[in-house]
Amino acid sequence: MTARARVRAPELIGKGGWLNTGDRQYTLADLRGRIVILDFWTFCCVNCLHVLDELRELEEKHRDTVVIIGVHSPKFVHEAEHQAVVDAVERYEVHHPVLDDPELATWKQYAVRAWPTLVVVDPEGYVVAQHAGEGHAHAIEKLVEELEAEHAAKGTLHRGDGPYVAPEPVATHLRFPGKALALPDGGFLVSDTTRHRLVELDADGETVRGHFGAGERGFADGGREEARFSEPQGLAVLPDGRIAVADTVNHAIRALDLATGVTTTLAGTGRQWWQGSATSGPATEVDLSSPWDIAWFGDRLWIAMAGVHQLWTYDPGQGTVRVAAGTTNEGLVDGPGDEAWFAQPSGLAAAGDRLWVADSETSSLRYVDPEGAVHTAVGTGLFDFGHRDGPAEQALFQHPLGVTALPDGSVAVSDTYNHALRRYDPESGEVTTLATDLREPSDAVLVDGDLVVVESARHRLTRLRLPEEAVRVADRAHRTQRAATEVAAGTLRLDVVFQAPAGQKLDTRYGPSTRLLVSSTPPELLAEGSGQGTDLGRDLVLADGVTEGVLHVSAMAASCDDDPDNEYPACHVHQQDWGVPVSVTAGGTSRLPLVLAGMDDRG
Repeated sequence: MTARARVRAPELIGKGGWLNTGDRQYTLADLRGRIVILDFWTFCCVNCLHVLDELRELEEKHRDTVVIIGVHSPKFVHEAEHQAVVDAVERYEVHHPVLDDPELATWKQYAVRAWPTLVVVDPEGYVVAQHAGEGHAHAIEKLVEELEAEHAAKGTLHRGDGPYVAPEPVATHLRFPGKALALPDGGFLVSDTTRHRLVELDADGETVRGHFGAGERGFADGGREEARFSEPQGLAVLPDGRIAVADTVNHAIRALDLATGVTTTLAGTGRQWWQGSATSGPATEVDLSSPWDIAWFGDRLWIAMAGVHQLWTYDPGQGTVRVAAGTTNEGLVDGPGDEAWFAQPSGLAAAGDRLWVADSETSSLRYVDPEGAVHTAVGTGLFDFGHRDGPAEQALFQHPLGVTALPDGSVAVSDTYNHALRRYDPESGEVTTLATDLREPSDAVLVDGDLVVVESARHRLTRLRLPEEAVRVADRAHRTQRAATEVAAGTLRLDVVFQAPAGQKLDTRYGPSTRLLVSSTPPELLAEGSGQGTDLGRDLVLADGVTEGVLHVSAMAASCDDDPDNEYPACHVHQQDWGVPVSVTAGGTSRLPLVLAGMDDRG
């Protein structure tokens, strides 16, 4: 059996208590004898949602030996609200216990630095592995199989039912709807996201005409009852009258013909895009990644590819897709499309010569011009958010998911985590508040001068008159609250720890199999060490006079089966982005380890 480091697992603490356990509170001692996988996640994070999907098969296959515990660790203020966590657990079909940790107590105990992070605890209560980011399900399954064999032989593995208790289902016409589209006859088509279908409503926004999709997670074309979706979101009308659908968790763009009720697939393979995959080509042969919204702009269907922080386009004439803007790096950087950075773009709206973008993780409103360049209208970056009106350079949003063009040239922003509808006027450069007391608004459509808002967490459409005057709200400004790592001045050694899974090795057949990209906010924090390279270790030189900031680190490693006789080895990509707040102090550390996979043996 593979020798591995073992560290006693700290206790699980969360002020919000436990969900999906029938109100029972658990300790690690209660789980002794089981392999425990702690999933540190937050519901704003698309990478965390990817990991939830990655874990579903492992969770089912090893249900009598493995207990997955979601440790909800919030980034945004809204995510610290207990009811919001309850909603998210249902919305994303989390079928395992969840510890609500609004104060990041368990996060700190386990020295977690990024969302998502997976920690494996063996049946005797020791931490044996840590994995940050996506792409680790294969490695964790190999480790689980090793642990099952090892602890069955020792007599320390206890098989049986897990602690998960399903909540009672709730009857509503919609369940966490995502986006809406106004139909020519006055009705609406709504993506009924959690029920994996599309629902057609009358003009009152309440009466159900019918639905499209079987209502169960899946990927299948066909008629009303045969088609299957997986957490669909954005909707847009194509020039031929069909309705394009961003089928988010299927990583696909679908097309619905309302006249026949038949759904077909326009783009995507059903597989998630990974670094090294094609970025253009025949639409049904290219992988996509969590398309969240779509809009017709120019002569293309634009796609907010939230999963890789990019905008793509689909050309129906050629039947092709390609990247249009974004580098896959997460952040807020303007400029030509191939240099710009996004962070989970989640809402699109075309208006004249601008394609507006709700860039959710940077809490910003941005737009693409006719030349394809990217500009920021409101927002400053990944870590500043709030509810503040006024001049655009001072205004704040909190994780907006939708944007809607208004007749006067302004745009309405579905300011999701502020439970508000906001307005940005490009003419005056001012941000105002149109409405409050909504519940996680995720989209809005303009109908006869009114706005029909998708209140996702109230499971309904709400009609609002555009007010004559803005609503006055108290300013609220926030920063992501994570303890800064104290680092020493001068040279800081950055080590991204990666240990290939058992039976695998780094894939060097076509050159380096690792990538490391480093930048900082402010850029002046780093005198040396920023930029891209292939070594997972790097010496960073901190600039004199800059005492705090955030290091942005993006790492990728590819590993393949270590079997010389296998002509076609199975390969896996592991990747993660970190934003590490740092504070330069006299007694600070001179080494920053970030675990991509494995354990940091240097402590």
